[in-house]
Amino acid sequence: MCLVAGGLGSNLRDRFIVMINAGKHRGEDSFGVWTDEGVLKSSDFSKVPEMPDGKIGLIQCRLAMTGSLGFTQPFVNELALIHNGEIYNHRELRAWLEGRGVSFETDVDSEVILRLIEFFLDRGLDAFGAVRKAMLMMEGDYAVAFSDGERIHLFRDPLGVRPLYRSPEGFFASEKKVLWAIGQEAIPVGPGELVTISREGVEVRKALQLEELRRKPLDPGRAVKAIGRALTCSVRHRVGKKTGVLFSGGLDSSLVALIASEYSDVVLYTAGVEGSPDIEWARRAADRLGLKLREYVFDLDDVREAVPRVAFAIEEPNPMNLAIGIPLYFATGLARDDGVRVLLSGQGADELFGGYAKYLERPELMEEDLKGLGERNLARDDKIAMLNSVEGRFPFLSLSVVSAAINTPLDAKISRGVRKAVLRKAALELGLPKEIAMREKKAAQYGSGSQKLLEKLAKSEGLGLREYAEKVFREIFKRE
Repeated sequence: MCLVAGGLGSNLRDRFIVMINAGKHRGEDSFGVWTDEGVLKSSDFSKVPEMPDGKIGLIQCRLAMTGSLGFTQPFVNELALIHNGEIYNHRELRAWLEGRGVSFETDVDSEVILRLIEFFLDRGLDAFGAVRKAMLMMEGDYAVAFSDGERIHLFRDPLGVRPLYRSPEGFFASEKKVLWAIGQEAIPVGPGELVTISREGVEVRKALQLEELRRKPLDPGRAVKAIGRALTCSVRHRVGKKTGVLFSGGLDSSLVALIASEYSDVVLYTAGVEGSPDIEWARRAADRLGLKLREYVFDLDDVREAVPRVAFAIEEPNPMNLAIGIPLYFATGLARDDGVRVLLSGQGADELFGGYAKYLERPELMEEDLKGLGERNLARDDKIAMLNSVEGRFPFLSLSVVSAAINTPLDAKISRGVRKAVLRKAALELGLPKEIAMREKKAAQYGSGSQKLLEKLAKSEGLGLREYAEKVFREIFKRE
């Protein structure tokens, strides 16, 4: 996990210094800067003012997760490249490239992206074709920027797991606040998009669309098997030696925890008000699964102190995201205190398998919600986790699981009024206890109790919850 940022313009040094200071909370292990006038990499942030000036450049602040802890981006070869996220099949891709004569300097997954793009460019593809080929081969969550010295290309994974924003003036960053700090507007780079920034302007093209995953519909029995296999593979790719799971005791997080426990030392993390459904069910489910549970029981004073931090992270006056973000902030804080940097989440399961009540009446909303998941939910979760230097990973959002879900018929997802029916069957086959597999769960803001406490804080100031969220946002960002 890290900050990626940069842009095209004159006298970049001063703006890049501001951008690094505004975004280095995303990666405090080291920083790197490439411009058309030179390169500077260091773990000493006091050296930031020594960076080269220039007219085009890339920035990275790194929180090391994969590969050599001492290596700092940008990678500079024929291209300069920076990357935020993880490529989970980077070893397989490295072997594929090495078999075709490509050599590597490091064991870092980001270098695999660079070599893939260079490989396809060398074979006559343009940037769009090379990026599309790379996206079809990579299993991972990523926001990438690369430059040939004349233009900057940005692209983001097909689900939009890692946030990325651009400005009309030719700058980009992992978070809105980094662009706001230099007076720039922040526009999301869409999932699967390739954005090209040049002196002629900004060009946006769709490199990979979820519709391309559609195949012949699976029959219900095959769908159950396919989902189980794909999710197991996805979890296995995403665990570390010690892995946290953001846990509510519901179907999604419990299934992820069960699978992860086969491949990693797993600790469960939950947060909520004492007596809340999420706390009670997390304790019960953890006991059934035989896994260690760490819990943060918060009260009104805790929430009052957390609100400015969470609002700073989510970068919008959205009361629902503020309420959802509170328990996430406390849970990721516990993981940080334990030295756990990887936290798995069940995000995406509801949109893929029909988990929300609204889908009973309007199932077509599932695909619409899936396409909007990146900016609506995943960006929020990524930014909050980054406050605590924790990386959220989302096994349900691997392309293999998404493909299995997209090709599962609707009547297998919602059957006789039972939502996520096919996922519940897959969970039972994988060994999840029936009382957990069949549990209907409340949304996080209600299940944790955070919504009620936020409403109390708002009422104490004579405000409604939306007015309160807007007030906090204005105070933090000095924005109207």
